Amino acid sequence: MDETPETEPAQVRALRRLVTALTLTMIAGVVVVATALVIRLGATAPALPDSIALPGGARAVAFTQGPDWYAVTTDDDRILIFDRATGELRQEIAVE
Repeated sequence: MDETPETEPAQVRALRRLVTALTLTMIAGVVVVATALVIRLGATAPALPDSIALPGGARAVAFTQGPDWYAVTTDDDRILIFDRATGELRQEIAVE
């Protein structure tokens, strides 16, 4: 018996190419996300102050920082903004 190879239909060929393209796109996406995570997690954290002297015996509840300042939210509903270079109180904001 003479067996001839069957040719695949055009739709199956197109579907195979589409699946291959989507697979390559997903692999590239995973590589990009992994690279971004490695870059972000490998970055050095900003330096924190050694100590912060809060006025009036206030207790710190939260801390945040910017490029040249850091802020402390206190338990008596104030936000104290300090200068990063000098450590001096730059601004005090009462939260109502």
